[in-house]
Amino acid sequence: MTGMTTARVRLILGVQLVLAGVLYTVGVGRSGWANAYYAAAAQAGATSWHAFLFGALDPAGGITVDKPPAALWLMAGSVRLFGLTPQALLWPQAACGVAAVGLLYLTVRRHSSPAVGLMASGILAVTPVVTLMARYDNPDTLMTLLLVGAAYAVTRAVDRHSGGTGWVVLAGALVGLAFLTKQVQGLLVLPALAAVLLVAGPGGFGRRLLRALAGAAATVLAAGWWVLVVLLTPAQQRPYIGGTATNSIWELTLGYNGLGRLNGAGANGTHAANYGRLFGSAADEAGWLLPAALALLVAGWVVTRGRPRRDPLRAGLVLWGGWLLVVGVVLSSLRGISHSYYTIELAPAVAAAVALGGSAVWTVRSRVDWARPFLAVVLGVSALYACLVLALQPAWPVVAIPVVAVAGVVAIVALVLEPSARADRPMRVLAVTAALVALLVGPATWSMATARSVHQGANVQAGPGVTDLVTPPGLVPGSRVPAAVADLVGRGAAGYDWAAVMTGRYAAQVQLTSGAPVRMLGGFTGGDPDPSLVAFQELVAADRIHYLVVEAGNLHAAPDSTAGQITSWVLGAFPEQQFQGWLVFDLTRPGGQAPV
Repeated sequence: MTGMTTARVRLILGVQLVLAGVLYTVGVGRSGWANAYYAAAAQAGATSWHAFLFGALDPAGGITVDKPPAALWLMAGSVRLFGLTPQALLWPQAACGVAAVGLLYLTVRRHSSPAVGLMASGILAVTPVVTLMARYDNPDTLMTLLLVGAAYAVTRAVDRHSGGTGWVVLAGALVGLAFLTKQVQGLLVLPALAAVLLVAGPGGFGRRLLRALAGAAATVLAAGWWVLVVLLTPAQQRPYIGGTATNSIWELTLGYNGLGRLNGAGANGTHAANYGRLFGSAADEAGWLLPAALALLVAGWVVTRGRPRRDPLRAGLVLWGGWLLVVGVVLSSLRGISHSYYTIELAPAVAAAVALGGSAVWTVRSRVDWARPFLAVVLGVSALYACLVLALQPAWPVVAIPVVAVAGVVAIVALVLEPSARADRPMRVLAVTAALVALLVGPATWSMATARSVHQGANVQAGPGVTDLVTPPGLVPGSRVPAAVADLVGRGAAGYDWAAVMTGRYAAQVQLTSGAPVRMLGGFTGGDPDPSLVAFQELVAADRIHYLVVEAGNLHAAPDSTAGQITSWVLGAFPEQQFQGWLVFDLTRPGGQAPV
């Protein structure tokens, strides 16, 4: 897997990046706003710097999304430049995906060779969950790019004969920005980064420890400045922190986006941990080569034993193996909210582990007795695993299954016959080519199916049409709200901070459709106590809200909640209009209103 000319390497990498860009962008507009929740926040940030800074859902800054705003800054900046379109929202995600592919190549080639780097970047490029998120407006693609960038910076620091503190500080800063993208999930790679710095960094242990501490300090500074801004801004001068019961950034960090995901506390809901989900329900996202990655990590570690502490390949196995194990265990342990697309954080480690471990075993196949049988077993299991995953979706053309099966058999046969072949180079080329086909056709097929499908909503999955949503005529796209409601809200926006306050998650779709600021009552989960009844009454008295929009079926739901209290206060006190199961209360025309 070595000996490639620089020109050929550049050509192959260029083709990979171009094809990834095509895969991640062509037809992206068919998903519309994709996740309207984040799209509305990007729309708000593009029109209000206050909403931009805090990551508010609406331009007036009523409540934030349930994540820090780093990914929203990227999308809102694009919307400011190019206007509010699905392409302006989603192409920045594609750019992050392509950049992550390129950075993974630059990182892995330093551990081994350009050819191995190309193998890792190729695997990452066609991993279905990467394709999904690169075509979606969730924050996961930016987080992945930042973490791969941190891995690259750490690798540069380890490569140096001395020093490297600047690279370590850069790595720490990138992890800090990943925290500002998805909070605690962005910190899961820290043990792996610290391990490779302490094991393979230059100098004595004391110097290595000091560099790691400098990186940790950079993480705190890069993440902490925004947290400090939130803490120092009086609550009445900033949006409510969505996803919390106490309007606290600490609760969001340690609770909803932290321990709550592990133990199911708070708004997360409690579910059983599932230590097989990465090989089962989430296998088609990033798990196609997960069994191979785990096996090749162990084998790679075995065949490189005895090498120096600073051996680049050993350092790579520490980095990506630690990343894979920590993230995999945490994602398997979640008892709170868990979406299969979270596995995008596994994708770079799986790709790097397969490339590094596979190349390490391949290199010693002629002098280590068990290497060839081991590679044959790994290829066979991986091909069979891919065929099983493909077979779970019978609606998708099954042509990929025989291609994977035949390629797997050819690769195994060529691998076994290579030592006895008169001209071993053609047999070697056949073995490598067939192995790549067997390993990549499955995820590549699933990625192409993902790119052809429509993906909308909060719980998207890779694959052929699994999240395709069709909105009936006369409704706001992606919702059950009548289009007439959005028209009414849009016409009544002038002179109000919020044209409407809405229960449920459809506030984002109405804001995007009407172009008017709409405040989401109760936040993403519906359980956030924002605004309180008293605060809502004060906003109504100050003529800052025009309408309250409520789905008739939820009119008397959860009467003790903030939304229930507000609905009860408004009901009968303000005139209402009915629209196909939805009620719109005009808060500027009280009739028998209870005193504020």
